[in-house]
Amino acid sequence: MSTDTLTLFAIPIALLYMASLACIYRILLTYRTAQGAIAWIISLIGLPYIAVPMFLLFGRYRFGGYLKARRMGNEALSSLLDQFENQTTSISNPGQEHFSDELQVLCKLSRQPFTSGNDCRLLRDGTATFEALFQAMEEARHYILLEFYIVRSDKVGHRIKSILERKLAEGVAVWFLYDDIGSVSLSRRWLKELSAAGARVASFGDGNIRRRRFQINFRNHRKLLVCDGRIGFVGGINLGDEYLGTAMDQEPWRDTHCRIEGPAVTGLQLAWLEDWNWASDTRPELDWSPVSTLPGEDEVLVLPTGPADTWETCTLFFLNCINNARSRIWIASPYFVPDFQVMNALQLAALRGVDVRILIPEKSDSRLIRVAAYSYLVQACQAGIGIYRYQPGFMHQKVVMVDERYAAVGTANLDNRSMRLNFEITAINTSAAFIRQVESMLKEDLEQCRLMTESDYRDRSILFRLWCRAVRLLAPLL
Repeated sequence: MSTDTLTLFAIPIALLYMASLACIYRILLTYRTAQGAIAWIISLIGLPYIAVPMFLLFGRYRFGGYLKARRMGNEALSSLLDQFENQTTSISNPGQEHFSDELQVLCKLSRQPFTSGNDCRLLRDGTATFEALFQAMEEARHYILLEFYIVRSDKVGHRIKSILERKLAEGVAVWFLYDDIGSVSLSRRWLKELSAAGARVASFGDGNIRRRRFQINFRNHRKLLVCDGRIGFVGGINLGDEYLGTAMDQEPWRDTHCRIEGPAVTGLQLAWLEDWNWASDTRPELDWSPVSTLPGEDEVLVLPTGPADTWETCTLFFLNCINNARSRIWIASPYFVPDFQVMNALQLAALRGVDVRILIPEKSDSRLIRVAAYSYLVQACQAGIGIYRYQPGFMHQKVVMVDERYAAVGTANLDNRSMRLNFEITAINTSAAFIRQVESMLKEDLEQCRLMTESDYRDRSILFRLWCRAVRLLAPLL
């Protein structure tokens, strides 16, 4: 073999190992866990031609380049946050002793205050949610802000587009933000027609290809709607027919959303504006004036979380809830693949006598995640954690209830993707009446669940158990 040929092979190999060393350098500066760092380093040294592209796509845990407006001092949005924190409805300003440390922590995580004077309505299925969404949009007079992870060009999607086109013709401004990965099947024609009608449309990657390169593992998983800055919606429901069960052989997905009217909607609007900033580098003029007439008595905090935050905000939210639970913590999540921190916290809560119940679906849209959940059964059951499999249809709700003190409805799951990779949003409510509604809803769900036991795992074949444990190793990517 000639020298020239050897040189031809040596150069790309040298470049590959230089890239591998650069990845290792980044890992050593930023790793979260020693186990994960060691696994990546061994792979990068042993199989660099596979590990380097895999690391570039899946190894990052910080969403670089995101305009961290409220968190990193963007002047225009920081002033809006200051205005929000100083509203007369804010009840959790620093120094207010009557507000518990536990709730103050949540305020610090969100960089938003708890506000009083809200009216919250629990929406317990797709039918109720879409009816409320349609009505709110029909009644909008000034503007409509939408942000959804999945948007489909099906019956629900076309109904949404029809309403938006009609409101645009009436002079109502519309801003529509969607996730380009979650909505990959959304018809281009659907988007073009909405844009042609006058809506401002953007995907979470629009205009930021350079900044988003090698960041496709991060997703905007938020689902929210704001009308005129006065009425807002947040929860687990995307825009698709699956929540209605319109197919002959399909049961409707079981999910939960929440309608909020009052000053807390400003928190939803701030989260939307931050995301729109990233997608389009623009800041539309919106209504930020305080709500003049308070519609209700609910105390609500909006908690946006994501990989651009200083801390692992979503993980800290769940740990705060679990560690401070006194009598019970019930969590409904379609995906149960917790990391060791969350699993240890759940075990400790159960061991100190807290009623810990985890509601997960029997039927799932992810076979791998369904299988991985079995690997936690022995740990859970031995500590006294109840894991309940919801039987009819696919349960997709994300709900947390802590004692009789607060309940949360949002988009975050008990998995690594929500904890570290997705942009999520949750509404936390301390109203006794709202908590009773959530309790009643979850009790009805529990009646349609099967309590799992150790035997559901131990009595299965060795191949099944090995498969469960192997899939669990993929938890950071699921």
